[in-house]
Amino acid sequence: MTDLVHFIALSLLPSWSWLSIAERLRACESPAAVFDRLLATHWPSEPDQRSALYARAHAAIDRAHARRITPVAWSDAAYPVALTTIADPPPVLWAHGSTTAFDAPAVAIVGARAASEYGLSVAERLAADLAARGLAIISGLARGVDSAAHRGALSAGGVTIGIMGSGVDVVYPREHAALARDLQQRGAVVSELVPGTPPLPQFFPMRNRIISGLSRAVVVIEAGEKSGSLITARCALEQGRDVLAVPGNVLSGRNRGAHALLRDGAKIVESADDILEELRMPSLGPGPGAAPGAGHDPILACLTPGEPSDLDAIAERSGLTTARLLPRLFDLELQGAVARVGGGRFVRVDRSC
Repeated sequence: MTDLVHFIALSLLPSWSWLSIAERLRACESPAAVFDRLLATHWPSEPDQRSALYARAHAAIDRAHARRITPVAWSDAAYPVALTTIADPPPVLWAHGSTTAFDAPAVAIVGARAASEYGLSVAERLAADLAARGLAIISGLARGVDSAAHRGALSAGGVTIGIMGSGVDVVYPREHAALARDLQQRGAVVSELVPGTPPLPQFFPMRNRIISGLSRAVVVIEAGEKSGSLITARCALEQGRDVLAVPGNVLSGRNRGAHALLRDGAKIVESADDILEELRMPSLGPGPGAAPGAGHDPILACLTPGEPSDLDAIAERSGLTTARLLPRLFDLELQGAVARVGGGRFVRVDRSC
């Protein structure tokens, strides 16, 4: 609980400190030490800052407990490994629903709030098809393409995660309260912001890095030239994720942003198969009769039973980039050959006993 309070206090610091926080946590500094260092450096003449932030952290824990919201700190084994690879991951995620939703490989579907019937239909169909094949669908619970993607995943009985630009107990827009409850049953509503945080405009661009960071790929549908979806696409490119786009009507103006992505090399999406092909995932899980972890897997060869390794170490040993390494590690985790431990590390599972 003590570490959790420190992680939450870190999450309450200004956004310009996030890169420094991540660097120091990756260097295995304790959250308390990182917090003390930042306060001493940036607020040396404000002694009340420490007690105020700790009071807010404790209040957030109490509010979350009362509303059955789960805090998932950086050091927690449930913290999504994909998110630990981005430059500025949140010290804490707040989840309303099941944290097991983070376990499935994920694809983000984002796009216009004022989407056409065509855009809504495509988003719902793609999400349903991907969810039916075992992928989690990530989006922002916004009007338009986002909500259509969530509903598509739900219609297929799949997992879907909504990333909020507010606390998870402050649903925005309000008319999506019922949809948010459905997500909690089949996935989770997630935010880096402490419970009770209102949906302020500056929070929505911030959450886009989480939408892309949790995903193997981002699919853009009907994005205009100034669409927030393009921020998500840019985050995805910076994070080494794949960016794909659905072509659309050239007369409406709704698709100029998505078409610009296509001109810049994004893959065209016409069906779920296009996405799976780009991700090199023609099917999920091992083939019939395959034993978990069977064969001489080069990733497993880089791991030792009982000795956790972080992504940088595995990447160095395997020669793979983290963008290519993560999908393989997720597959091996699904097969039971590796397990996640805190801080975004993996350990090989000893199957000899």
